[in-house]
Amino acid sequence: MENNHDETELIVITGMSGAGKTVAIQSFEDLGFFTIDNLPPALLVTFMKLMRDSGKSMKRVAAVMDLRGGDFFDSLVDAIDDLSKEPKISITILFLDADNQTLVSRYKESRRSHPLSPGGLVLGGIKKERDMLEDLQNRAKFIYNTSSMTPRQLKEKISADFSTETSNVFTVNVISFGFKHGMPIDADLVFDVRFLPNPYYIEELKPLSGLDEPVSSFVLERIETQTLIEKLTDLLEYMIPLYKKEGKAQLVIAFGCTGGQHRSVTLAEYYGKLLADDNKTIISHRDVKIRKG
Repeated sequence: MENNHDETELIVITGMSGAGKTVAIQSFEDLGFFTIDNLPPALLVTFMKLMRDSGKSMKRVAAVMDLRGGDFFDSLVDAIDDLSKEPKISITILFLDADNQTLVSRYKESRRSHPLSPGGLVLGGIKKERDMLEDLQNRAKFIYNTSSMTPRQLKEKISADFSTETSNVFTVNVISFGFKHGMPIDADLVFDVRFLPNPYYIEELKPLSGLDEPVSSFVLERIETQTLIEKLTDLLEYMIPLYKKEGKAQLVIAFGCTGGQHRSVTLAEYYGKLLADDNKTIISHRDVKIRKG
């Protein structure tokens, strides 16, 4: 992201508890941002005015603000509105999200209780949190769904979007998913490939995935797939330059099949590698590790 030298750039990191805010703030610190975790929203305006009036080393600031702020969190939207009126402060909201199943799993692994349901059911707290954060999510310029992201992939995505060294690099995120597990909420383009012949019904291919050569060969050699690739490649070659022209920093392309194991994984791998010739690409497979039972 480009930053006017006279401006103080503020990245507000918020979102669902357990969605990766700790990894995010560490990533911004690695990019040279002055970082602060769990800043009470009531102090945001005063804090940013101090940063604005300080030395140049304080011109890029990233702050995590979430429900740990308790009653103070309700004032975050008002604080952002107040700062938006300041002529020399630019604000970007980064919202981290993940599906409910992933969040519950992460809480169980950490053995922590949800801040909105201490001692109660984690899922109940998650649903309350979604309602409370709806306004902030609608205001966010960047929304990351970290359900299928490793910490490393999250760091790479933040670097691609916020590093000044890569500010002119257009990033294409290619993901695979299974419709039976829900559609990704952060996709710009979604392609349903369930019409392609399904390797799931071939005994020796069923336990494999599109990451395995026998499955990818089976999918890519079908006449239906070859026709799809011909038409879809032509479409993407037309659309991507227009996205770049409009100033879009990234594009999320999602391929979906029934379970997210075979066809969608094959196509995501194919286009992730194909588009890497002219773009920075990140390939991820949301549901490839999910197996029946």
